[in-house]
Amino acid sequence: MTATTMLQILVSSMLIYATPLIFTSLGGTFSERSGIVNVGLEGIMTMGAFSSVVFNLTFADSLGKVTPWLALLFGGVIGLIFSLLHAVATINFRADHIISGTVINLMAPALAVFLVKVLYGKGQTDNIQESFGYWDFPGLSHLPVIGKIFFKQTSLIGFVSILVAFLAWFILFKTRFGLRLRAVGEHPQAADTLGINVYLMRYSGVMISGLLGGFGGAVFAQQISVNFSASTIAGQGFIAMAAMIFGKWNPIGAMLASLFFGLSQSLAVVGAQLPVISGIPIVYLQIAPYVLTIAVLAIFLGKSTGPKANGVNYIKSK
Repeated sequence: MTATTMLQILVSSMLIYATPLIFTSLGGTFSERSGIVNVGLEGIMTMGAFSSVVFNLTFADSLGKVTPWLALLFGGVIGLIFSLLHAVATINFRADHIISGTVINLMAPALAVFLVKVLYGKGQTDNIQESFGYWDFPGLSHLPVIGKIFFKQTSLIGFVSILVAFLAWFILFKTRFGLRLRAVGEHPQAADTLGINVYLMRYSGVMISGLLGGFGGAVFAQQISVNFSASTIAGQGFIAMAAMIFGKWNPIGAMLASLFFGLSQSLAVVGAQLPVISGIPIVYLQIAPYVLTIAVLAIFLGKSTGPKANGVNYIKSK
């Protein structure tokens, strides 16, 4: 196996596994920049994965190749709606953010599995026939060396997620909306005195996190698992949170951290094809992403400084 082929396999698989993390970590960034800790990203991804697979199975015969993309949008909308539970609990009822997010994480898998049994009469769905699959970029895939590594047999939705990361950075740091969102996450009282609707901005942050988290779950279900069961989203939301913290609540940093975690996950799948690491027992490669998640949280959580009002409920009268 040539070095170019090895890099092609590694880059392609890394992008596939990083894409759900990129979308979800970006969603977490928007939520926490507004001051709302969204531990419920795992549950939101679960609902996005479930709804996208159901949509895909229902409409694949009539919609054809466009089905995964429409299912992606549908999963995002369901994630957005589901995130409103967290928004109402934390913003209106001033519930503890961690507890509210934990409830979301506990409720989503149970609800999704119950609905799967109602719809399909078993514990998991059938495999979808229309998935995102692999993509060759016209023209670019024929470039010497670089074309084969980055643009041949790769993930189109993966490149879309990278573009979304740059768009998210622009929105957060170069627009009036982003400035107001960050102001609410840093000092809501000061933002309120300037006429910024703190509650509206926080709702916006949580809803964006729900939309992007739903995207993340939909991509995972339609690109990696190709079906839905209770174990489809197994810790992906927490890994995305670790990527957000590792990236210091910056969309570009979150994207790069997601690529790092995506690489660690992909090694368990393609490691046997790579001579360099094929001798490592597969179990070590399988647990590596979770060990890295714990290590990143332990090392960087205390050193990384998030928004000052993150996790603090805002009461307008004060």
